[in-house]
Amino acid sequence: MSAAGNVLLVGCGKMGGAMLRGWLARGMTPGQVTVVEPFADAADAIRSDLGVGVAAAPEDIPAGFEPDIVIFAVKPQGMDDIVPAYRDIAGGGAVVLSIAAGRTIGYFETHLGSEAAIVRTMPNTPAAVGRGITAACANAHVTESQRAACQGLLEAVGEAVWVEDEALIDAVTAVSGSGPAYVFLLIECMAQAGVEQGLPPEIAERLARMTVAGSGELACLSEDDAATLRKNVTSPGGTTAAALDVLMAGDGLAPLMSRAIEAATRRSRELAG
Repeated sequence: MSAAGNVLLVGCGKMGGAMLRGWLARGMTPGQVTVVEPFADAADAIRSDLGVGVAAAPEDIPAGFEPDIVIFAVKPQGMDDIVPAYRDIAGGGAVVLSIAAGRTIGYFETHLGSEAAIVRTMPNTPAAVGRGITAACANAHVTESQRAACQGLLEAVGEAVWVEDEALIDAVTAVSGSGPAYVFLLIECMAQAGVEQGLPPEIAERLARMTVAGSGELACLSEDDAATLRKNVTSPGGTTAAALDVLMAGDGLAPLMSRAIEAATRRSRELAG
């Protein structure tokens, strides 16, 4: 991943750490990365486990390290105190990539300058196991080479797609950003329903967990769309059809999911202000 150039990673929590491990696993050298991490214990762990340079604050970044990409992987509520300190770096030609929910491109342009190259993204938690998907949106100052470099970094933890309309990030947040929670709830509900039919709780949980995991992997690897995969496992008049008669009824899963996605989209817009 040498094509990405030098990367300054601001924050190295769960998502930032997952990304960093993905980059290193795909060939990025430790010398290409500097992490800004103010907490000493976390900084020591990053140095010893991953071998990358760590600075406690922007002013501690080594003078010879010139980042091509600055990635903000900190919690949104801490951004106001953190982002302005990187204005000079962004003005020096580095592209800024944010994985913070609810912080718009306009927010970063306000703090970093109207000419700054900004990429706003929405990843999801399966990135921790290299199976995430991230949607990205760039402002007009991001070059094709910068976009390609960002694409490579994002693909280190899964897939990446681009949307040209930033307003769509709210729907992305509702579908994929929050989506893992919906899947985990499905596992809970399937397991509980199994218990209600007499299964021991630990077996019901295992059956539900592995069925969802295996079905997801099958969907990922198959060239068929979800509707075709569903039809392939549904025999007319069989047990699956009986269950789908309930789930696909007028008051079944589809309208419920539509209301859930709408609520999450609306809340995302509210948080973005």
